[in-house]
Amino acid sequence: MSLKSPPDALLSRSLDAVWHPCTQMKQHEQTPLLAIARGQGPWLFDTDGKRYFDAISSWWVNLFGHANPRINAALRDQLDTLEHVMLAGCTHQSVVELSERLAALTDGALGHCFYASDGASATEIALKMSHHYWRNQGCAAKQNFLCLEGGYHGETMGALSVTDVALFRDAYASLVRALHTVPSPDARQAEAGETAADVARRAATALEKVLEREHGNVAALIVEPLVQCASGFAMHDPEYLRLARALCDRYEVHLIFDEIAVGCGRTGTFFAHEQAVVQGQPVRPDFLCLSKGISGGYLPLSIVMSTDAVYRAFYDDSTARGFLHSHSYTGNPLACRAALAVLDIFEKDDVLAQNEQRAALLTAQLAPLKAHPQLRHFRQRGMIWAFDVADAPADFSRRFAAAAQRRELLLRPIGNTVYLMPPYVLDDASSAWLAQGVIDTLHEVCPA
Repeated sequence: MSLKSPPDALLSRSLDAVWHPCTQMKQHEQTPLLAIARGQGPWLFDTDGKRYFDAISSWWVNLFGHANPRINAALRDQLDTLEHVMLAGCTHQSVVELSERLAALTDGALGHCFYASDGASATEIALKMSHHYWRNQGCAAKQNFLCLEGGYHGETMGALSVTDVALFRDAYASLVRALHTVPSPDARQAEAGETAADVARRAATALEKVLEREHGNVAALIVEPLVQCASGFAMHDPEYLRLARALCDRYEVHLIFDEIAVGCGRTGTFFAHEQAVVQGQPVRPDFLCLSKGISGGYLPLSIVMSTDAVYRAFYDDSTARGFLHSHSYTGNPLACRAALAVLDIFEKDDVLAQNEQRAALLTAQLAPLKAHPQLRHFRQRGMIWAFDVADAPADFSRRFAAAAQRRELLLRPIGNTVYLMPPYVLDDASSAWLAQGVIDTLHEVCPA
């Protein structure tokens, strides 16, 4: 059977056979799917040969461009060695090396890695580990979890229990645990005269009141450090992470950092939480969730990193006290090898320093956006940019995406929030081109 179809036939077959994620399929009767044939660097090419700049890194996963030659070479080598082996009772070089290198990036504070395939699974694992830890410690009442208002941590059952986005929760509310939220430190909530740090402190004060009352029943607080992505790119000051860590320590509650989207250099440091420093050292969570960019966008991979104290709570002769979670593709050698290639690129190319220069340039090139009368809250953190559009027309997100697509830009606004998360391969010319395309698209959809 041929794997190739004419473009129109491919689109028709996809609509018939493929149920696309987070999509109302009927909408594709008016908005055709993009039939992508290949990728190269920051560009995607459709079956007609038209190109699109992947300004959102294909749902925030692609760090170093499509068909990256160094990641490709690593995967070819791994294919000829070991494609997969179960991680129950077996181990292999790639998973050991990746675990050691990630642990070293936390200075050994998070020295134990548990593997899965996607971000929601990582959230599930961290929640289960925390719950099971407290049970092993004789604190079975600590079963509840806290998340930020507007928090998003995935769409599986456990992840939905700490996701405060109505679109995702409402349809399945009867299937998931009741949600316990605390105020978000979203800097857009600043009152007259307040700084982002002031908002963070105000949110932490509210968190303290909840913990003071409920800590005996709370297992963990889960936070997406610095940027709450899927709920509209709410950005907050690192002060909140410092205060949350201190409060969780005081009230004996675990702290989970979800860096699925914001890790791997996306916020300017390799781990987002490294920007929250106390006495010269970054605050560390009890559990750290990684996914998306860790494999460069090549293969499904997620990791939950945990402390020695957590690990030791499960180390016992009794199987029932062990962590009871499994997954057939845990620690897949190909995915781990892709992640090792990603870490090599970070190290050899001094990516974080280069991204600092890229971010400064694109921020300056996007500056004309601020003159648009409907633009609100232009914001940037590392290699993430976002702005809100006031009084946006009906169906703004789809209209903006379609207008961007006509300019060879792949963008997917969230409601009235436009965001950019491009791969780390911007040069001066492509950065200027991207900025102008965003500016022109906004003026088309919302004429000033």
